[in-house]
Amino acid sequence: MSQSAQPEPVTDVPLLEMRGISKSFPGVMALDGVDIALFAGKVTALIGENGAGKSTLVKILTGIYAADAGEILVDGAPVHFANAQDAIDAGVTAIHQETVLFDELSVAENIFLGHAPRTRLGFVDWKAVNARALALLHSLESNIDPRIRLKDLSIAQRHLVAIARALSVDARIVIMDEPTAALSRKEVDDLFQIVQRLKRQGKAILFISHKFDEVYEIADHYAVFRDGRAVGSGELAGVSQDEIVRLMVGRSIAHAFPKAEVRLGETVLSVEAYTHPTEFRNISFALRKGEIFGIYGLVGAGRSEICQSLFGITRPSAGRLVLEGREIAIRSPGDAIGAGIVYVPEERGRHGAVLQLPIYQNISLPSLSRTSRSGFLRAAEEFALARKYAERFDLRAAALSVPVGTLSGGNQQKVVIGKWLATQPKILILDEPTKGIDIGSKAAVHAFISELASEGLSIIMVSSELPEIVGMSDRVMVMREGLSAGIFERDGLNPEALVRAATGNAGIQP
Repeated sequence: MSQSAQPEPVTDVPLLEMRGISKSFPGVMALDGVDIALFAGKVTALIGENGAGKSTLVKILTGIYAADAGEILVDGAPVHFANAQDAIDAGVTAIHQETVLFDELSVAENIFLGHAPRTRLGFVDWKAVNARALALLHSLESNIDPRIRLKDLSIAQRHLVAIARALSVDARIVIMDEPTAALSRKEVDDLFQIVQRLKRQGKAILFISHKFDEVYEIADHYAVFRDGRAVGSGELAGVSQDEIVRLMVGRSIAHAFPKAEVRLGETVLSVEAYTHPTEFRNISFALRKGEIFGIYGLVGAGRSEICQSLFGITRPSAGRLVLEGREIAIRSPGDAIGAGIVYVPEERGRHGAVLQLPIYQNISLPSLSRTSRSGFLRAAEEFALARKYAERFDLRAAALSVPVGTLSGGNQQKVVIGKWLATQPKILILDEPTKGIDIGSKAAVHAFISELASEGLSIIMVSSELPEIVGMSDRVMVMREGLSAGIFERDGLNPEALVRAATGNAGIQP
């Protein structure tokens, strides 16, 4: 940051504008003609549920993605970001929830990595590196020694280093993407003091957070995204939290998800005071035969971690599981599968399927005892098993011998679910079952999830998508910061209430 730089004048003219920005990916319209304006000396909060398009917009603004349509203006003049360096050169920088820093390097080295001052001979000018790093840290009212290694700092101090790194490139527009996710209240207060100093310096700040109390504490303006569209913006002082929630939700759930009504049976699984040392604590719920039990919450709330523990990937530190009236201990995925509990992970390509193997081998993989004799695999039986589930789920593939990696996202998901159903489980755990698949495939996945429940399979479903969680669930447990913020019955299930519970605005005590 240039020490002679003067604060930007605070005016009503945007320092940066994005007009009519659109971006699509195969089967998904991530952004559809959105507008947003950032002003010098002001904080604009970008609000929206998971999948609303916030991350895509940030990647366009930082030069990682190119927009399909629309324009970006800085100081009223059009600019084009062909890459991340173009965005930096225009004064745009981002501080992410997990900014990449290096433990074994010094604070100063982390701040100036990739753009360190040089001597006339082209060598790194270490004296200038440390001096400039010290000046940057002092501008943030920090007394961190720039020569110490990053690994010796606290999480809050690391955030300071990340901010100093962002400001080291003479940034005028600062993006803060979930910057408080890992901070204590005291550390959040310290961060907000830094934000206030940045405002006084005339920086335009885009602040992305799911936490309404923080948004109302620090932001001047707001912009709400929903399903890739900008649905509301203005001065934050003129809008209530209830209005923000309605803008975030804003759709009819019942017509989009005509879930088959199922008469629920007896309790299959009781989860009692389930606790993990770092991810969640005191989680209790009961799962009934034929029930789709939804788990909703914001990123980092502990949803997936509960599912992974139920499947034996991680071990709890307290609590008990009772399956069909008998207490069980699950210490590994093998224990879970043996008990009839299976898990379809969020990252199906990395953890749910072997993409290089053919469809039939993926489906038969957990059921090799059924498709082998005397230790030898029988290809005919593998094909028969795979064909049964491929036909049931209307799997679209040229042949069962093609690699799973050649299929669409929706068809890959059908393979992963099919392989676990081939084990004839009692409980199916689905983590973000329609993530990254197109609308048509989503409908097919929803249809056979509903069909499985109607046949008596008990399902736990994690989803970040409100329409999906409300439309498909018989009951919903909302998670917030590792705790249960309440369990909501299907009758009168209100998406706005789920958002309030997930963001801490429902007045519900865990």
